[in-house]
Amino acid sequence: MKAVLLVGGEGTRLRPLTCNTVKAMVPIVNRPFLEHLLAYLSSHGVDDIVVTLCYLPDRIESRFGNGSECGVKLAYAMERTPLGTAGAVKNAESHLDGAFFVFNGDIITNIDLRAMLSFHRERNAVATIALTPVENPSAYGVVEAAADGRVKRFIEKPPAGQAPTNLINAGIYILDPTVLRGVPQGIPSMFERHLFPTLLSEGAAVFAYSTSDYWIDIGTPEKYRQVQYDLLLRKCATYVHRGTMEANGFGAHRSDVHQSAIVEGPVAFGSNCVIGAGARIKGPAVLGDGCSISDGSIVDNAIIWQNVRVGKGASIRESVIGDNCSVGNHSVVEPGCVVGDNVVITAGSHLQTGQKVWPDTTV
Repeated sequence: MKAVLLVGGEGTRLRPLTCNTVKAMVPIVNRPFLEHLLAYLSSHGVDDIVVTLCYLPDRIESRFGNGSECGVKLAYAMERTPLGTAGAVKNAESHLDGAFFVFNGDIITNIDLRAMLSFHRERNAVATIALTPVENPSAYGVVEAAADGRVKRFIEKPPAGQAPTNLINAGIYILDPTVLRGVPQGIPSMFERHLFPTLLSEGAAVFAYSTSDYWIDIGTPEKYRQVQYDLLLRKCATYVHRGTMEANGFGAHRSDVHQSAIVEGPVAFGSNCVIGAGARIKGPAVLGDGCSISDGSIVDNAIIWQNVRVGKGASIRESVIGDNCSVGNHSVVEPGCVVGDNVVITAGSHLQTGQKVWPDTTV
């Protein structure tokens, strides 16, 4: 099977983390998001993959090349301007010669793709849409389906309490290439607003595959933190780190943890981290390569990228800190903060709950 991965977006909901880093490359437990997605697809026998690119394309292509290091075959389809979900797949049409998967570029899931493909084939569908239940469907595209799974209608972000179901479009599809005939070339087009409603109006066999398997959209800072907690707590299967799990989380590599430091797992350590005397790391938490946590500091449920220096007596809770930041002595980072790359948090500073700090600034 082939797949098309839609990773051309700018990741605006994740800013300031994506100001310098394309969304597909943001680290998930110290490995690029796209690496997790490729490993998941490969484990389900999907190893011929087209990646659609638009924003910062060189960052992805230079890192993954032809895909051989990940055990897959990669091709790339470049967009000069954003073409939308359906338009991006249309732009990759020359690579497609049979039924194929499509993945939105911000999803981590354990959905059984083989079972979904069997469902698609048994119904002779031209399009199958994965559905997943959520608590608040008003923030998503809701899909209403008949008892046999045939899609009846699409409702984009219904008002609170008015959705007919809590099943939403999971951003995972199986498509027959013939459906792309109805997508204009080089013109922005969306699956949810254009192609799928058109197919329904024509009476095409569009089906919904409902599943309660793990699924999360990592496109917001809150969900970005949550997926890493879930991976560390084994609520979601990992396909990248298999075989490297230890009792306390993902193991430290050449890291120096002081004997008086307290590490309450699960914690993922990158390479060459230094944890000072009396420091406390409370998981689930992630420390990227080259991080230094000074004496008496607290890192509690935080996601910290590479080469971050945390001063003495500082406290970081339930927040995300970007690359190459400096957190001053006795400073406090309250829950929900998102700090971009190369930020200097001066000694004694106090970042308020939910505060965002843009790259290359001093606070």
